[in-house]
Amino acid sequence: MNTIAVIGTQFGDEGKGKIIDFLAEKADVIARFNGGNNAGHTIKVNNKTVILHIIPSGILHEDKINIVGNGVVVDPKVLMEEIDELQSKEINVTPENLVISENAHIILKKHIEEDKEKNAHLDTTARGIGPAYTDKAARTGLRAIDYINKNEKYSKKIAPYVKNTTVLINNLIDKNKKALFEGAQGTLLDIDHGTYPYVTSSNSTAGGICTGLGIGPKKIGKVLGVVKAYVSRVGKGPFPTELKDETGEYIQKKGKEFGATTGRVRQVGWFDALMGKYSVMVNNLDAFILTKTDVLSGLEKIKICTAYKYKNKTIKEFTTDLEVLENSEPVYEELNGWKENLTNIKDFNDLPANVKKYIKRIEELLGIPVCVVSLGPGRDQTIVLKKEFLF
Repeated sequence: MNTIAVIGTQFGDEGKGKIIDFLAEKADVIARFNGGNNAGHTIKVNNKTVILHIIPSGILHEDKINIVGNGVVVDPKVLMEEIDELQSKEINVTPENLVISENAHIILKKHIEEDKEKNAHLDTTARGIGPAYTDKAARTGLRAIDYINKNEKYSKKIAPYVKNTTVLINNLIDKNKKALFEGAQGTLLDIDHGTYPYVTSSNSTAGGICTGLGIGPKKIGKVLGVVKAYVSRVGKGPFPTELKDETGEYIQKKGKEFGATTGRVRQVGWFDALMGKYSVMVNNLDAFILTKTDVLSGLEKIKICTAYKYKNKTIKEFTTDLEVLENSEPVYEELNGWKENLTNIKDFNDLPANVKKYIKRIEELLGIPVCVVSLGPGRDQTIVLKKEFLF
């Protein structure tokens, strides 16, 4: 099957936007299957920074079909603002290259107000995502097809983009078109498999592709997990390897760790192999795409968490038990760091020996290969190690 899924394997913010943009060059269709404008994909193209919240990253490439699936919740105001901003930057957006599922649910003003009032304890983005999904599950929501048939403020503007995307994407895949499935957030934020209740309101794992786009599981080809060389998290929730020292501040500053949607500073921590193995299992990952390895340059020692210590017990498998996650001590394996700047390296063989050792150790611990290494935000700052996992 000529399809690739790109899944976040941590708490989101792994660099999926850049990776989707990189892979989209050889794709025919890019389809997003979950979330709303609570996620932000930051992409740097031709010295321009573009932040996308709803529209798939493939919109930055010509002659691609970009689909917002039925599993996404859409704020019409934000959608139109995004379209207008892209067009102002001379990026072509038309009903031919952007299609919104008629079954995608609409975020209304009341959802945003409810989010601000009732969900502060969960530290959400207050964009109305959760309440919109709640109404969807309660069968009181408003689908895009219902919205455009009403005399609403943006109904006429978004109407040309609203179509039956389930038929569209299945027809494209059946014609052997190259399809890229784009996820928002990350595995540990999945409503079912994440650190509940500190999660998002949709399925951000690979299973969400089927329900969020209306395709069968046999139409999912390769499943690639995007993993940061360290871990970051925004807002509340357990974070076993969090660094609250100078090393954490160094990574935050160098990695520019602030949210594309909220602007909030992200907490950072050492790489967590338990999370990684859990993501491999839940998503049935074929390979990893390792991002932000360049951020770790300059650190004398680098650590990888290989287990948790909880009440004198050694835990080697990830758990969503908050009691365990919040009261565990990480067990670390220490590796030598590197001083070299990696951002201009184009060949894997030119990477410092300690970087190669770090990548190899991650592969050993997680049990699958790293197929791509990203060393910066630009498209050209990407090294492909194993082409067989890509288009």
